[in-house]
This record gives sequence, C-alpha cells and structure tokens, in this order.
Amino acid sequence: MSNKTLCITEELYEYMLSVSLREPDVLRELRDETRQDENANMQISPEQGQFMGLLVKMLGARRTLDIGVYTGYSSLCIGLALPKDGKVIACDDNREWTDMAKRYWQMAGVADKIELYLGPAQQTLESLLGKGPDSFDFAFIDADKMNYDMYYEYCLQLIRPGGLIAIDNVLWGGAVADASINDDDTVAIRALNRKIHKDPRVEISLVPIADGLALARKI
Repeated sequence: MSNKTLCITEELYEYMLSVSLREPDVLRELRDETRQDENANMQISPEQGQFMGLLVKMLGARRTLDIGVYTGYSSLCIGLALPKDGKVIACDDNREWTDMAKRYWQMAGVADKIELYLGPAQQTLESLLGKGPDSFDFAFIDADKMNYDMYYEYCLQLIRPGGLIAIDNVLWGGAVADASINDDDTVAIRALNRKIHKDPRVEISLVPIADGLALARKI
C-alpha cells in the first residue's frame, strides 16, 4: 500500500502496458516510424494517448483542439475516439511532420475527422475565437512551451463550460522541481503550473503520466 504515487520502474512500466494498453496497429506503426526521427522524444506515450482517448469518450466530445501535432499520434488517438461526426482541429507549423501525420490519419480512416491548420497556432486560435467562444469540448496543448500560457488562455475561451483542457510536459522531466534549472521553457512551465493551481476558472488535477499531464476542467 502507498499514500503517494508509485515510482515506476522499467519492469513495472512494461507490466502496466502488458495489462492495460490496447494500441491499434496503425498507432503502433506511427510510433515505430516516428522513433527514427531525431525529435522522437516529442511524441506522447501510448498509455497517455489511450488515456486521452478515454477522456474524450467520457466527455462525449465532438469538437476538439490539438495544439502541436508533430507526427500526429495525439490527433490520431483523439480522432479514433471521436464519433463519426466528431472533429479535431489540429494546429502545427511543420509541413514535413504533418505530412507524415496526414498519411497515418488516412491509413486509420479518420482523415475526414481531422482538419489541419498549418501555420502559427496563435493565428488559428484567434480565427476560431472569431467564430464564437465555448465551441469545443476538449483541447490538448503540446507545443512550444514559451507560449503555453497564451494557448491556455485561448483554450479557456474556446472550450465550453464543463469541457477539458489537457496540457502536456508539465513535469518537464523533473526540471520544474529543481530550483537550479531556470531556462526559458522550464520557467514558463513552472509559472503556468502555479497559475493553473490558483485559477478559479477551472477544476484541476495533475496526473503523473508520461512527462506530466495537467487536466483543467472549465467551470
């Protein structure tokens, strides 16, 4: 028994996946191909993708945001979890990575659910806000850390009351707890963590899955 989160050893992690992960072949193949990229550490873990898909289903979500696509794993997890009339608005500015993402969305049969906006995410979010607030059920933020706060504020306007914002990398490999580490990304994540903790606009939970996932439910 324990009154705090377990330390996950490699052996325990592999056991956890063996009894819980239900990863479709297309997602596994996407992970395998992405692993060859020098930035592969940017991809979310399979158990996190499955967890977010479960959250989307529990919300009954139909309209979702994916801010930071990379090679498309998170968008694909969410797209697979959405009903036939569901939609993912995916934001990224890298054509090479998103071309790979689109290939796997097509392979998985969910390309019609995912609408890619290629360009600065701020411009996309501003245009979406111009069409009306409170129009999304779920948002996932996993992009440039320096702009996390800005993305969070846009999402708070775009998400409906009762909707959920999920923010990746909030534990940042443990750097956020090390006072000697003060690079721009770490400082930005620390500041956002403190802000969300005290934000009366949301109900929160920080889940120690993968690199830390903050969940903020809009009140």
